[in-house]
Amino acid sequence: MTDPLSIAFARLPGIDALRNRAAAIDVAAARVPVNSHIHLPPNFSAFDSVAQATDLAAAQAVGVLGVSNYYDYSVYGPFTEQVAAQRIFPMYGLEIIVMIDDLRDSGIKVNDPGNPGKTYVCGKGITKFVDMSDRASALLQQIRDADRGRMAVMIEKLGAVCSDRGFDTGLNEQGVVDMIVNRHGSLRETVYIQERHIAQAFQEAVFDQADSGERPAIVAAILGQDAKDANDHVGIQGEIRSHLMKAGKPAFAEETFITLPEATELILELGGIPSYPTLADGISPICAFEDPPDKLLEHLRNYDFHAVEYIPIRNSAPVLTEYVTAMRTAGLIVTAGTEHNTLDLIGIEPTCVGGTPIPEAVKAIFWEGACVVAAHQYLGYIGEPGFVDSNGVPNPSYATADERIDAFARLGAAVIEAYRNP
Repeated sequence: MTDPLSIAFARLPGIDALRNRAAAIDVAAARVPVNSHIHLPPNFSAFDSVAQATDLAAAQAVGVLGVSNYYDYSVYGPFTEQVAAQRIFPMYGLEIIVMIDDLRDSGIKVNDPGNPGKTYVCGKGITKFVDMSDRASALLQQIRDADRGRMAVMIEKLGAVCSDRGFDTGLNEQGVVDMIVNRHGSLRETVYIQERHIAQAFQEAVFDQADSGERPAIVAAILGQDAKDANDHVGIQGEIRSHLMKAGKPAFAEETFITLPEATELILELGGIPSYPTLADGISPICAFEDPPDKLLEHLRNYDFHAVEYIPIRNSAPVLTEYVTAMRTAGLIVTAGTEHNTLDLIGIEPTCVGGTPIPEAVKAIFWEGACVVAAHQYLGYIGEPGFVDSNGVPNPSYATADERIDAFARLGAAVIEAYRNP
């Protein structure tokens, strides 16, 4: 594909003009609604298409939109074209799942509430995802191969469970891929099956073959217990995952992970900033790795993270404020998104749990973080040093973390403003 960054940044003036603009900009006054993390199809997503996501963002006046897909980045081309037409600034990222062995062995939960040691990691502001390095390609292929093998085993196991319990879905791996392609119009070679895809495919098979009156008995037989609502398609997908696909359940298959150093290496090879997605009170009790904020900060320093991200719809406003303020005070950049990785079509601009507004001071920090990522992304594109270098070391041109963040936020705000108002 054509490098999306060449499309995104073609409308910008040169770096000297942007730096002049940055020197005079009021970052707070330039703020627009921002969402730094959504998933687009063929990832499991609330959106049927890229156009649906970007149209909703435009309709809701979101000015910066970040995509953070697993496994394949081909969709970033169409995404860039769509947001360019709507003057929404694009941010490019990725998400990886790793295992930290010593935390697993100690029983410490990180940001996955069900599995000690299992850790989600994000990369923000990636720039080298088209003509990626040999090392990046090898690491990405390692992830893809392990995950593809696991998904095939789970599909086979889940099909056997259904058949043994009296309902033959007829599904196989290609059938699940067909469902994804048919729903989104994606190219088959860009599709990497996720657990949620499998649950959706099996739920749809049941609903296609059994009318509403038959479903309670069929679903109960498959799950091994009555469903909360046998005609709720999203609910049934969740129950299939909970009762049949999780660890210790009959369709579970062991996961094979890369390590955190390998994930960090991949993000840096792709030109990004490694970022830690914080769950906080998205689960009760808060995972031991993250509780309290000072302890989380200690862990993040040990693992060389200089950025964190939140999905505020999981969090109460007071807890979000506590964590975000602590992270920013410690010199980390902070971003926020919605993921949109379920079928629930919530609003594009993030809110706290239950739709409670995010406090304005926290919104300002999220905007600042997005501006830093925008500057890093632009500088990486033109071949200049970004917020961190290829080893993950923060740019040494600044005496303090606050000076670095302020400088990058100013440049990023200028980049975003120039993109949106060429």
